[in-house]
Amino acid sequence: MDNKGKNEQRTTRTQYSTRVAEDFPPALNIGDIKFRKKISMRYGENPGYPAAFYQEEGASGPNMATMEVLQEGSKGLSYINVGDMDLGQRLAKKLTEIFPGKAVAVIIKHEMPSGVALADSGLEAFKKAWQTDPLSNFGSVDVFNFRVEEELARLLVESPRNIEVVYAPDFSPAALEILASRKVLRVVRMGGWLDEPSEDADLEFKRVVGGLLVQKRFNSRIVSPDFIDVVSVKKPEPSQLRAALLTWTVACFTRSNAIVIGTEDKIHGIGSGQRSRIDAAEDAIRLSRRGYGPLGCVMASDAFMPFPDVVELAAQNGITGIIYPLGSIKDQEVIARANELGLVMMVTRRPGEVDCERCFLHR
Repeated sequence: MDNKGKNEQRTTRTQYSTRVAEDFPPALNIGDIKFRKKISMRYGENPGYPAAFYQEEGASGPNMATMEVLQEGSKGLSYINVGDMDLGQRLAKKLTEIFPGKAVAVIIKHEMPSGVALADSGLEAFKKAWQTDPLSNFGSVDVFNFRVEEELARLLVESPRNIEVVYAPDFSPAALEILASRKVLRVVRMGGWLDEPSEDADLEFKRVVGGLLVQKRFNSRIVSPDFIDVVSVKKPEPSQLRAALLTWTVACFTRSNAIVIGTEDKIHGIGSGQRSRIDAAEDAIRLSRRGYGPLGCVMASDAFMPFPDVVELAAQNGITGIIYPLGSIKDQEVIARANELGLVMMVTRRPGEVDCERCFLHR
């Protein structure tokens, strides 16, 4: 490598490792909600810009206010790491509530799910979640609802995975010793188990230039087969209902437009953040081929189908059912096409209700 190349490489390393001093106030108030600074970040979303994490006073249970950093790694927690940890913890907590007794592994990249799985053991859950999309999972934040043990820790420190953060309710001493061998890894313990209540002000804030958007936090009510209505001629098998619950829940934490495909124990493919629903569906199917593939999956769509095109694409790729909200002027056309193709069509409402739930996320 010539001197120019060496200098460019050195400059890049410096750019991403240089800490930016921040002089933010020690406390912030939004109405009656009080926040105090907990961590100064190396920098924000991009190098050169200061950042910090503030915890909400009075927050309790498993949430970001109560996290405990056990191992900072060589760089410390980043702004993006904390956003990933929050999304992963919220998704893992919801899945813990819906599927009690199951080990849950959630892999996050850039505040979007990248791999999700359920299993009887933590080790099995992680292996299945990683295989969802091994390419995208590189450099991930990995969130668990179980104690990390020695055997799993050995996988988490493997260099080719390049995992940035491991976030779990507990770690065995042997696991912590193994995790410490990877110097860049951050290890963070939750402030409680995910089957425990998490308490805070339950409001979401989004800064815009010259103002602040505030909304109540979304919490999906689709938590069991009792909350799913069937509008197709073909009726779902129990395994398809469980797959619908899993894929819909993951869609709730996936940037819209969101399409998620999976089976009853794992996610196969995720299409997120696309401007059109058909593009998101094509992405979910394409990316699934890095791991498990689309055959036999149930698809979740975070909003209604404006045309039959997604239904046709699903059938062409061996997907057997779809869960989604009604709301299009072409609902009946879409359902009729699904009936022709032999798909199960499930919608996000209780039988007998009129309105369906949708789950847009734009974070």
